[in-house]
Amino acid sequence: MKTRTTLTLSILLGAMIFAAPDVYAKRRGGGGGDAEEHRRKGLEYVDAKQFDKAIEEFSKEVEAAPDNPEAYHDRGTAYRAAGRAAAAANDGPASAARFNSSVADFSKMIELSPKSGAGYVERAQTELAQIQYDAAINDLNKALELKGDEGLVYKFRGFAYIGLSQWDKAVVDFTAAIQKDPNDPQNYDRRAWANRNLKNFPAAIEDYTLILQKNPNDEDALVKRGATYAATTDYEKAIPDYQAALKLKPDDFATVQRMQYAQSQLAAKNAPPATPTPTPGAPLFTPARIFFGVLILLVIAAVVRFMTRGKPEQTSSTRIR
Repeated sequence: MKTRTTLTLSILLGAMIFAAPDVYAKRRGGGGGDAEEHRRKGLEYVDAKQFDKAIEEFSKEVEAAPDNPEAYHDRGTAYRAAGRAAAAANDGPASAARFNSSVADFSKMIELSPKSGAGYVERAQTELAQIQYDAAINDLNKALELKGDEGLVYKFRGFAYIGLSQWDKAVVDFTAAIQKDPNDPQNYDRRAWANRNLKNFPAAIEDYTLILQKNPNDEDALVKRGATYAATTDYEKAIPDYQAALKLKPDDFATVQRMQYAQSQLAAKNAPPATPTPTPGAPLFTPARIFFGVLILLVIAAVVRFMTRGKPEQTSSTRIR
């Protein structure tokens, strides 16, 4: 059974990948005739987020054109979308079944077109949603081998490395993705996250700043940059970021807590050093001191008595006549 943290990471990565454009969405080979008609209807259902109906239409497309890899691409994509929707609804069994069907369709796509990287990229995206990071990396490596440099392939592999906590490799892949597509803010965000985990806070701050230069009202980037400043104890810069984020989303209680913590730490940092309170001295006469004082007097008296024992008494020098 997956832990809550693992499920959350799966949904997070799935949402990120779902937000990315489909690498091969423009490839519409189709099978002609009935296949193309079922495909058209299926795409309409996908747009309406009616994924089960879309799967039915794409299944008819597959029946009409069983040797066309694009038909399996269409149905596999619909299965994946249905799996993500089920995961978001906390329906684990339905999600798993749809993801497995998606993998099967993309495997068939690879079988029909083994020299194309498309099937490997699509199957890797589903494997990411299944938290099968090693399998995803293997597929993405194969896709890069077949297709050469692809920005989104580096991006997806970066997601897999984040899932495996291999932060240094994630930084390398998101850097490559940025070089291919410098306008995708998600690449900067994920690279910043990897750098934060590497304790490379200046690099993370730089990436969040680049995001905010493109979109000053990115509330999420403001909070993350503020948290990164706070991690370096630079509360003077963290607080304005939190304040700006709260102007955009005033009811974000987590950000309110972050700001209050930063403010308390800054106040403690700037507070003057406390004047040490003198420790009151012990009283002059205590039972112990009195006891030892009496004991010393007795010892002195005993010593004097011992030293004067047996000596003749002194007589006056005046003789009695």
